[in-house]
Amino acid sequence: MKRVLITGKNSYIGNAVEHSLKEYNRGYGAKAYEVDKISLREPGWEKLDFSGYDTVVHVAGRAHADVSKVSEETRDLYYQVNGVLTGQAARKAKEEGVKQFIYLSSVIIYGESGGIGKCRKIVSDTKPAPANFYGDSKLQGERELQPLACDGFHVAVLCLPFIYGRGSKGNYPLLAKIAGMTPIFPNIKNERSMLYIENLTELIRQLIDSGQGGLFFPQNREYVTTAQMVREIGRMKGRRIYLWRALNPLVWIASIVPGKIGRLTKKAFGSLAVDRRLSQSQGYDYQKYSFEESIRRIHENQHHNRSI
Repeated sequence: MKRVLITGKNSYIGNAVEHSLKEYNRGYGAKAYEVDKISLREPGWEKLDFSGYDTVVHVAGRAHADVSKVSEETRDLYYQVNGVLTGQAARKAKEEGVKQFIYLSSVIIYGESGGIGKCRKIVSDTKPAPANFYGDSKLQGERELQPLACDGFHVAVLCLPFIYGRGSKGNYPLLAKIAGMTPIFPNIKNERSMLYIENLTELIRQLIDSGQGGLFFPQNREYVTTAQMVREIGRMKGRRIYLWRALNPLVWIASIVPGKIGRLTKKAFGSLAVDRRLSQSQGYDYQKYSFEESIRRIHENQHHNRSI
C-alpha cells in the first residue's frame, strides 16, 4: 500500500487526485492507496508528521489569474506560496523520510501564448522565459526543488498545460458558456496542448506507483484548436456551431488592442503547444481519454448531477 499526502485541501487537482485514488481502491476491492490532505495555509502545518508517507503530491499554490493590475503585496504572496513554501514542504518531506515529491508546475514558465497565427511550441531545448510574475513564481518553485533531488528523494516536476474537466475553473467554463449561446464562432487555426483532469490523475497515480522523479510534460494525445473545443462542447449540448473564417479579422483586431482585451484574446486564440515527443518519452500510459471522450464525460457527469 502507498501512503500519499496531498498538500492543498481545497485544490481542484488535489481533490481530483484524492477521488481518483479512492476510486481505484473501490474498483479493485483493495486498499492500494491511503490518502490524507493538509492545508499549508493553516498555522502549525510544519509540526505535522510527514514520516510514513511514500509520496507528497504538492498542489498547494497560488493559481494563475489576471496579473496585469496587482499590488506588490500580492506579487510577493505568489513568490512566497509558489516558491518559498514549495521548498519548505519539500525539505520537510525529505528530512522526515518521504521518498517522492510530486510538484505541479506550468508551461507558463516558458512564456505566454504566441500571437494570432503564430506557432508557439515548447521543444526539448526551449529555455524558461516567464512573461509575468506568476510564471516566474512557479519557476522559483522548481528551482527550490532542484538541489533536493537525489537517489533517496525523487522529485517529479509536472509541467502542465491547460487543465480542464468537470468543475474546473478558468477558461473552460467560459468556453462552455459561449458554446451554449452562440451559433457561430471564429475559425482560428491555433494549436493548444490540453490535459483532461482524469488523464492527469492517472499519470500521478502511475508516478506514485513507480516512485520515480524527473521532468514531465503531460498532455492529451491530440492538439486542439479553440474553435474545435467550442464546437465539440456545443455538440455535446445538442447545438450546432458553425465556424466562420469571416470572423477571424475581428479576432486579430481584438488581439492588438492594448490592455486586457488584447491579452485575453491572445490567450484564447493564440498557440501554445508542447512537442508530443516530450510527452511520450518516459513510458507512462496515462492518456485514457481522447479529447472527444473527455468532453462527453464532462457533459454526461454534469447532466447526471442535475438529474439527482
